[in-house]
Amino acid sequence: MADLLAHRGPDDSGTYTTAQCGMAHRRLAIIDRSKGGHQPMSAGTITLSSNSEIYNFRELAQTHGLNPSLRSSSDTEVLAQLIATKGPEATLDLIDGMFAFAAWDEASSTLHLARDPFGVKPLFVLEHDGVLWFCSEIKPLLLVPGFERRPSKKALHHFLSMAYIPGAHTAFEGIEEIRPGSLWSIKADDTPIKKSKFGQTRWKTDHSISFKDAVHQSKSLLFEAVERQLVSDVEVGVMLSGGLDSSAIAAATKHARGDADFHTFSIGFADKSFDESRHARTVANHLGTRHHHIPVGPEDIIAVLPHYLGSIHEPYADGSAIPTSLLAKYASAHVTVLLSGEGGDEMFTGYDTHAAALARRLYRRIPTWFRKGVVSPIVRQLPVSHAKLSFDFKAKRFVHGAEFEAARAHYSWREVLSEEAKEKLIISSDDCQNYPASYGLFSDRWSECESSDPIHAMLYTDRGYHLPDDLMVKNDRMTMAFGLEARVPFCDRALVAYLATVPTEHLMRGLKPKALLREAMHGLLPAAITHRKKMGLEMPYSKWMRGPLAAMTEDILSPARVAATGLLHPSAVQKLLREHREMTFDHGRPLWSLLNFVLWHELFIQSDGFRSTTVATALH
Repeated sequence: MADLLAHRGPDDSGTYTTAQCGMAHRRLAIIDRSKGGHQPMSAGTITLSSNSEIYNFRELAQTHGLNPSLRSSSDTEVLAQLIATKGPEATLDLIDGMFAFAAWDEASSTLHLARDPFGVKPLFVLEHDGVLWFCSEIKPLLLVPGFERRPSKKALHHFLSMAYIPGAHTAFEGIEEIRPGSLWSIKADDTPIKKSKFGQTRWKTDHSISFKDAVHQSKSLLFEAVERQLVSDVEVGVMLSGGLDSSAIAAATKHARGDADFHTFSIGFADKSFDESRHARTVANHLGTRHHHIPVGPEDIIAVLPHYLGSIHEPYADGSAIPTSLLAKYASAHVTVLLSGEGGDEMFTGYDTHAAALARRLYRRIPTWFRKGVVSPIVRQLPVSHAKLSFDFKAKRFVHGAEFEAARAHYSWREVLSEEAKEKLIISSDDCQNYPASYGLFSDRWSECESSDPIHAMLYTDRGYHLPDDLMVKNDRMTMAFGLEARVPFCDRALVAYLATVPTEHLMRGLKPKALLREAMHGLLPAAITHRKKMGLEMPYSKWMRGPLAAMTEDILSPARVAATGLLHPSAVQKLLREHREMTFDHGRPLWSLLNFVLWHELFIQSDGFRSTTVATALH
């Protein structure tokens, strides 16, 4: 099982066993690369296996008087000492970082499992035959003796709506993902598992904060976060898309280092509506970094499919995953740590849906008969375009979602397949009817937000699903497949806590998203970058599936291969293919989701191909 995690830790390995608990660890050595950072690591009665970077470990060691007893300069030892002396709950309130850890307390025969508040690092569990198994990835859990691999129909139900598997669900019956900001304490006897939350955002608006003050403070906190996350004994680079978020991270990196002598990496496409590489080059030239451009074409996608699913382990249809894997492979020859701009949209309001939520209030003042009887029919007749974030895509999403209540309107921008469409696709439509509608996940999460401000509720909802279950999956699996660590400064504890106090009219000025971040970066980045609209990294798969990827798509989604899953109606899939081919509708996202599901099913359910298939083996 540990061998299947070698890519996450190519530098060292270790095991720990007692009569009640066993751990196997694979180490990626970032801080204190000596044997002093070997894991599992013991301190007092605690033995720790941690996949983590604790950014404030030096301050904590100083503040809590740990330095005289430390045998190494690793952050893991500080974490182990704190857990041993203060307990896991108090430790989790102190640490700032990304982590998933298992801490076994021999004295109380208790295992503590914890995952960071934004889900940057993964953690999965399986209870089987009286034993609880835990792991950083799913694949090793599939080797648990006696465990039978069966697809989760409920997970499929939600995947077809969202292109990722949300919440604690996984693609496999019996395997669960520990949610972000969760601590599980498991005794070796039959005592029920104690589950608690930590690191939760406290939404409390301080209306005395001016826009100028918010700009200054958020910029200071972001720059401090980047400076903390540059601490490393290996080389650190930046994933630079050319968007505002990654450009801000690159600028902050230069400020913290005092020079631009670091690597930046960007992806490029021939399709100009998807290509941000020219913007990335503008930023790199402006800052003076050592920049690398990685072109991506349809031939690269063919080469990587289905191998990248062998590294993600679940159906996953984010169109940025394969480009990210290509970037990670290239970057691994130059750096071991990459700073990422993920989280910027969820902290500073960067999505179209954030602006759409405000525009919706105005739109709904129009009489219902005119909206539904005139505007909506006209918008539905707009010709289909396969350009990135085309006008027809935005207009159709907006008029459709605006008719729902706020939470579902927000969800509608994310929706891939409607509940009605899923009933036509899934063989047992009773399953769809037995499971709650996928938009209910957003509605439930929305209602849990302690703030009544709809902007806060949107951010809270996205931080509960889209951020950990989509963006962080790609960010972690595609980089760790090549022994790289991806860090996310926008998910800094102090920065996030401060932004929760800033009036939302400062986060968005009118319908303009990211007003704070744009102003904070004024003068540090070219105006062309601070003023440009968000694009986001994604492949032009809608167009490619009608061109260079058409034959591959038709093959994977052929009636025979779809029927072999036993879960989908081949005729319904063929209808989507035909309509997309004829450009009656843009079914790019549903087809990409279905294609990935079929490949996953073949790799993990119909065969044992998952054992040796990874994105790294494909690209090496």
